[in-house]
Amino acid sequence: MTSLHDAATAAVREYHPSSAGQQQLRTQFLTHLRRHDDGVWKTGPPTHLTTSTFVYSADLDSALLVLHGKAKLWLQPGGHLEPDDFDLPAAALREATEETGIADLTLLPGVVQLDRHALADAFGRCREHLDVRYAAIAPPGATPVNSPESEAVGWWRLDALPAVTDPQLPLALREVARQLRDRSQAGNPSASSEPAASTSDSSIRSALPNSTPSR
Repeated sequence: MTSLHDAATAAVREYHPSSAGQQQLRTQFLTHLRRHDDGVWKTGPPTHLTTSTFVYSADLDSALLVLHGKAKLWLQPGGHLEPDDFDLPAAALREATEETGIADLTLLPGVVQLDRHALADAFGRCREHLDVRYAAIAPPGATPVNSPESEAVGWWRLDALPAVTDPQLPLALREVARQLRDRSQAGNPSASSEPAASTSDSSIRSALPNSTPSR
């Protein structure tokens, strides 16, 4: 068992959602990690962990999405864990930076959502991803840059997201933005329906800037 496996287990364990669906996914993720010492690696079982990031504008009205080369869908940046990743937040930030070309993203503390999805044949031996999701804020004036893994990258308003995307993603992006906005404005731990035990409202409020990147 690797230190990254331990860190991944801790991250999922510290996530305490209130919805039944997210609670069920949390149990599934922890069971997977308990059964598979190599469950965090692409080279491990065909079902394995990934991590991704919902990258928002400072006003939480827009999200940065990439047109995935294999999936042919507009999705949040993310991908597989790598040996140099210290923990899941480090992996999430690395993937977001690589795929958007934006440095100095502010990764907010705590898991914001879990997602389990099957994969098309284009993904090879990978059959299912157990995705641990984080949120980040882009710096003002940030300009995204295409990566080799993406056909395009760009800002999308949450009320005008692309049609060519995961059908569940628009609702997820809007819900997480609502949670972050509630915490930032109210400072109320109960404002979020999916709180993470390791996430303090004060740390989220301090991480949210008061300006909007150009888009």
